[in-house]
Amino acid sequence: MRTTTRLALFGTSVALVAPVMGAATAHAEDGGSGDITIDKVVVNGGKPVVVGTTNVVSAKVSVTASDNSGIARTTYISAFGPKPNFAQIWDDEITCVKVKATTSTCTGTLTFDPRAATGFVDNNAAATWKLGTLVSANDYDYIHRDAATTFKVQRYSKLTVNASPEPVKKGKAVTVTGKLSRANWEDNAYHGYTNQSVKLQFRKKGSDTYTTVKTVKTDSTGNLKSTVTASTDGYFRYSFAGTATTPAVNATGDFVDVR
Repeated sequence: MRTTTRLALFGTSVALVAPVMGAATAHAEDGGSGDITIDKVVVNGGKPVVVGTTNVVSAKVSVTASDNSGIARTTYISAFGPKPNFAQIWDDEITCVKVKATTSTCTGTLTFDPRAATGFVDNNAAATWKLGTLVSANDYDYIHRDAATTFKVQRYSKLTVNASPEPVKKGKAVTVTGKLSRANWEDNAYHGYTNQSVKLQFRKKGSDTYTTVKTVKTDSTGNLKSTVTASTDGYFRYSFAGTATTPAVNATGDFVDVR
């Protein structure tokens, strides 16, 4: 029988369902008893959790802990972003596998839904989150950490490019346009990411390497525009390095035939 309803949602309108049978609260102060230790915590393979506007995103969490009596269970794995953003896994959804007599790795999956319960999500959720957990040993030692590790949640980004005219005469101007946008969790749409530095890059036909031609900034709607001189056949793309709240992204190269 499940001890509680799993919640793994952003948003202001979602309340945590209280666990039955006196299960521990997910937001306890750091503490513990005995010689049990948390050795390693990994969220999403060490990569940021990137969330768009529609798809539910899952992030695997692993907690490795040790005690001389062996590990009994992990009661909860909790993730806390800027209030009220929150995600939770309880023990019936956590699997512990013994690594050796004294050490086990317990895993579960956090779920992030950009539409939440009412479709409202605060963009402030794009931030550094804390990952808390409570682990118990076979001899009843226990340890809980409010921030056993941290991880980033980011807003999915898109980047487009279009180079014209195609074809173009050698020595003539090529205009390269594009747009940088990112997920907005308040209306579940993509909006232009303004005033961001983006590199215009070129890859010669037959080469595998892009070279930066110049750096331009997005305008007030996220649009990009740059002009270069056509010299040889190849691919133009825009490349965004990313920010703390938004991941890096490259546009798919657009081929220009120079004649």
